[in-house]
Amino acid sequence: MSEWECPPPSTEGNPAPQIVFLAPQGRTFDDACAAELAAADRLLFVCGHYEGIDERVYSLADHIISLGDYVLTSGELASMVVIDAVVRKIPGVLGAADGPIDESFTSGLLEYPQYTRPANFRGMEVPAVLLSGNHAAVARWRREQSLARTAEARPDLLAAFEKSGRLTAADQKFLLSCKPGRRGESEAVS
Repeated sequence: MSEWECPPPSTEGNPAPQIVFLAPQGRTFDDACAAELAAADRLLFVCGHYEGIDERVYSLADHIISLGDYVLTSGELASMVVIDAVVRKIPGVLGAADGPIDESFTSGLLEYPQYTRPANFRGMEVPAVLLSGNHAAVARWRREQSLARTAEARPDLLAAFEKSGRLTAADQKFLLSCKPGRRGESEAVS
């Protein structure tokens, strides 16, 4: 087999890898695409250089993916981005089984703000609700912050979330109570 031939399907019971190309004309990479690729048994990334990949070779691809509307000098960096996002979707990789569940885009919203210790850093306080021990209040605060952050930074995601029917009556009430331009600053828990 020459260096330019694709590997044949494995004869040892392993399926042939799904071949992934990174190219401007590909499907825009997103969380759903990462989950789809994570379900594959094996992936083989083909990285183009300079002007890309010989047009005839595209017929071998199972997936053609684009990271967005810009061009890189080669496909390695783009492949690493895709690989990192895909690997996070594989059960057990992050340790806790629920690790990837509350992340941005997984639920359709941006993730809520994160805080660590100390509770006061240079005069900036962790929101009191997070120190309260009230798990229901913390969950409600996180949901509201996700909604506020998404409304402020990515109204397109919020519109899709609403269209999908996942915006509850409590979510709608909270969003109506937010003042434009101050959504991300709300700490109230309704």
